[in-house]
Amino acid sequence: MNRIYLDNAASTPMDAEVLDLMIDVLRSANGNPSSVHYHGRQLRAMIEQSRKEIASLIGASPAEIFFTSGGTEADNLAIKGAVATQGIQQVITTAIEHHAVTHPVEDLEKAGMKTVWLRVDSEGFPDLAQLETALQSGDKSLVSLMHANNELGTMIDLDQVARLCARYGAILHSDTVQTMAHVHYKLSDMPIHFITASAHKFYGPKGVGFLYIKSGTQIPAQICGGSQERNMRAGTENVAGIVAMAAALKKCYGSFEQKTAHLWNLKQRMQQGLERMVTGVQFNGAIEPGKSIPTVLNVAFPSDEEESMILFNLDIGGICASGGSACTSGSVKGSHVLAGLGHGQARVSNSVRFSFGVQNTEAEIDEALAKIGEFLHVRV
Repeated sequence: MNRIYLDNAASTPMDAEVLDLMIDVLRSANGNPSSVHYHGRQLRAMIEQSRKEIASLIGASPAEIFFTSGGTEADNLAIKGAVATQGIQQVITTAIEHHAVTHPVEDLEKAGMKTVWLRVDSEGFPDLAQLETALQSGDKSLVSLMHANNELGTMIDLDQVARLCARYGAILHSDTVQTMAHVHYKLSDMPIHFITASAHKFYGPKGVGFLYIKSGTQIPAQICGGSQERNMRAGTENVAGIVAMAAALKKCYGSFEQKTAHLWNLKQRMQQGLERMVTGVQFNGAIEPGKSIPTVLNVAFPSDEEESMILFNLDIGGICASGGSACTSGSVKGSHVLAGLGHGQARVSNSVRFSFGVQNTEAEIDEALAKIGEFLHVRV
């Protein structure tokens, strides 16, 4: 069976050229990058060149890039580190963030940290008036708001949030895992202290990512035992992964306009096809350009017995999609994001996230629509 992969928000397939480069590094990169001999110096040079390339692509300084095992570690490092050293008196976030943010914040709240959970509207946009009111309290604040929601695709105006936080002297962290490579950044011009990224969301390898820490922002290490990453993250570096991540990001930004146009075409083709085919279909989150990213379309199918089996039927039909974040796919509670929008269990259970990658084609979208039509007993 020809399977169609429409779960790219969970993980993108690795780019073939990037994979070849990673294999070459794995084959040739003997030694430890902390060693002072030839092999160590060779690996160190690869890491630092990759750091420079990533920094250049997002408008940052190489000294502001710290390599991690992925977005989850980077989010934890930023949030826990800021609270430990920045005199934080309150944390401000939403209940629809990735669990790499909500779980650390919940732990801080249990330990006594004042926490403000911002309201979100029906599309997943945070209440910025409530944010400003919280910032006006005078408490030193850490604000953590993701740039684009991983389940909805809804994208906040990060520049507006950053300016608001700067006005009140707040520390700002944003999980940019879903927007990295899909948005142009010039971080040197933005009053934002932390952003996070994960390579396997932009056609790089799993198990490697980075944290941007704005120059002058000091936080302690969370993983100790070595001096790697300028004493910020102990452990022998994943050299092949780091090199591959830089190459993947460079390739994405090198074909940015073409890639973005292709992804929007796929998303809109799926959206319009479902609207024509399924009476009563709705979409969770914002879907239009400027308010969302082109990679994610969260679909709420009408609630009845047929649609309640939609993920099962999609899988049987060779269509790979998800009901929400892959990080919580085993949860019996369903999507905390959709619940956070105020949707009932029926809508949560009957919602599917389709997410698109550069390898997907119009023909695959049409085939997916045909499969959906088959088990919903409608004509495409």
